[in-house]
Amino acid sequence: MPFISKIQRQTDYNLIPSSCPIVIDNGASYFRIGWAGESEPRIIFRNIVQRPRHKITGETITIVGDHDPALLRYFDCTRSGPRSAFDNDVVFQFEIMEYILDFAFDRLGADESPINHPILITECPCNPVHSRSKMAELLFETYGVPSIAFGVAAAFSYTYNQKLGICDRDGLAICSGFTTSHVIPFINGEPVYEVCCRTNVGGYHVTDYLKQLLSLKYPHHMLRLTWEKVEDLKMEHCYIAPDYASEVRLFQKGTKEAEEKTRCWQLPWTPAPVEEPPSEEEIARKAALKERQGQRLREMAEAKKTSKINELENELKGLEFLIHQLKNVNGNDIPSFLAETGYVSKQEIESAIVKVTQSLRKAKGEQDEIEEKPDIPNTEKYTLTDVPDNMLAPEQVKEKKRQVFLKMTSEGRQKAKQKRLEEELERERRNKEDEQRRLENPELYMEQLRVKYRDLCEKVDQRKRLKTNGNNGSENNNGTGGVGRGERLNAAQKERMRLLTTAAFDRGKGEDTFGIKDEDWQLYKKMSKDNDDEDEGPNEDEAELARVAIKLREIDPTFIPKSEAGPSGTEPPRLRPLTNEDFQILIGVERFRCPEILFHPNLVGIEQAGLDEMAGISLRRLRAKSQSLEESKNLTNSVLITGGSCLYPGMSERLEAGIRMIRPCGTPIKILRASDCVLDAWRGAASFASTKHFPQQVFNRTDYYEKGENWLRGYQFKYTY
Repeated sequence: MPFISKIQRQTDYNLIPSSCPIVIDNGASYFRIGWAGESEPRIIFRNIVQRPRHKITGETITIVGDHDPALLRYFDCTRSGPRSAFDNDVVFQFEIMEYILDFAFDRLGADESPINHPILITECPCNPVHSRSKMAELLFETYGVPSIAFGVAAAFSYTYNQKLGICDRDGLAICSGFTTSHVIPFINGEPVYEVCCRTNVGGYHVTDYLKQLLSLKYPHHMLRLTWEKVEDLKMEHCYIAPDYASEVRLFQKGTKEAEEKTRCWQLPWTPAPVEEPPSEEEIARKAALKERQGQRLREMAEAKKTSKINELENELKGLEFLIHQLKNVNGNDIPSFLAETGYVSKQEIESAIVKVTQSLRKAKGEQDEIEEKPDIPNTEKYTLTDVPDNMLAPEQVKEKKRQVFLKMTSEGRQKAKQKRLEEELERERRNKEDEQRRLENPELYMEQLRVKYRDLCEKVDQRKRLKTNGNNGSENNNGTGGVGRGERLNAAQKERMRLLTTAAFDRGKGEDTFGIKDEDWQLYKKMSKDNDDEDEGPNEDEAELARVAIKLREIDPTFIPKSEAGPSGTEPPRLRPLTNEDFQILIGVERFRCPEILFHPNLVGIEQAGLDEMAGISLRRLRAKSQSLEESKNLTNSVLITGGSCLYPGMSERLEAGIRMIRPCGTPIKILRASDCVLDAWRGAASFASTKHFPQQVFNRTDYYEKGENWLRGYQFKYTY
């Protein structure tokens, strides 16, 4: 709507006579207010209230209706979301309703406190008396209105379309709104509320269901799936399937027709910039810059080296001068002389000279002259090892034991060193052979490595399973599918258990003589865990597996070892650049699955009747009430659908098919769509409020206070005149 200043609104309001009623369509989704006799409402806004707090000042403000998301970035909306005054199409939060009415009257131009115009406001069918009484009290006490009239929005829409010649005086009105859906029969132009039917399913549930499905389907785009955007997607793409089961099978098969019915919502996406290869001039410039930086670093290193050499030479000269002075000092004066220099003895000074000399040679890049000492034969180093003990003195026997220990240790180190050298030579030989085979046939070499890797993986896994479940495999498993303790033990552990059992059995026979013989104590050596080579020893298969994995990773960048693939054995997802398709939201089966809840509310856990079943229930109630089959039979010849949730394509055909299934054969069925499913309720109310019969339908403040709340129970608006 075009912007109108507050002064202009107040001027227009003052020009309207006080006898002209104000018409309000108080819907659960949108609030519409205007003047009687006009074709369009003056003000339309969302029927919600939000009270966020300013992030800096902490001030709480009230926002009614639609808002600009750019302005809300200055407010904290986490503790105050949008709130509605309705609960299943019934007003129950009158504090919120007061905020909405204040905003509506202000936008209409009413700057003074009392509203000197009659009010015609819509409500849901069979509205509770308590809600109607509270609304009347709010309008009388807060706004000082002279009189009020309550009417049903669906009834106003039906009578308005009846005047346009779209529907008959006898018929059905099927109104599917924001939170509820109603079916109301009309006899001679008057609604029969006693037999109407209601279901707590509407456009809100369709939008919420679509939002849930898209959020589960595209969890990485949840921030884009706002309520307003999902509402737009619903109204633009959703439709009613003629046959829900057939439509689902069509999408399950993935036919071309299903692809044509799928809609795509393209999200904003900016492709990543393509990096062009650098030019020859750029490469030359970077090389020159790198060379200059390298030259600067070399100069700095050379200067640092020269400075360090000078420091070491000065320190060496000082130490040599100190030794020269020490030679001229008398023996008694040496301690006092050394105390002044900070050294304890001459040997410490000489040791410092050796260290400084070595540091100076290292700084200059010179090699220390180390004289290689020839290895002394063991016979010369260990002279007492071959001499009998009876030919040696007690001190020599102790020395012999020490030499024997040192000789065994030395020989062990030599053998280990020789073994490591041989293993290193063998490893180099195998690496050369592998490299030669790789160069001869790279593809065959890679395939052989992969086969070897798989075989080694199976061996390692089999060994782990045997270690866990026992060497007997699955043959000794008990009936429950598990394994016992004995089956989980390996050979060494079983041997220890046997020895323990034997020792315990022997001790139970007569006198306990364990430990008398030296052989008894060998039992502990046999049971020692250090002898469990199977558990503690190195596993050659695992080492070879690691070596093969390293080679595969070197020659195949896409190879992922099994240890990094996860517990399920599947490879982790590989990162790839985002494309245009990653920012697309496809709406296929959701197009008809979400509005299907209007006919099958059990899809979202609401065990109530759908629209077509509600029509049958209402007709059965009417027939039971009037005992006239012909009267209920003619109603299906004029079925008017109205409300915002009846705008889906295919609604008329689906309703006709559903009603035909529950009505007798040959019953005339005619589905009619309202001229404007959204605004016809307000237009019908505005048209009736402009007639001379409207003052007879209102009640004033005196009637309300004198007759009380119970009088409103029997109040009913008359739609014919």
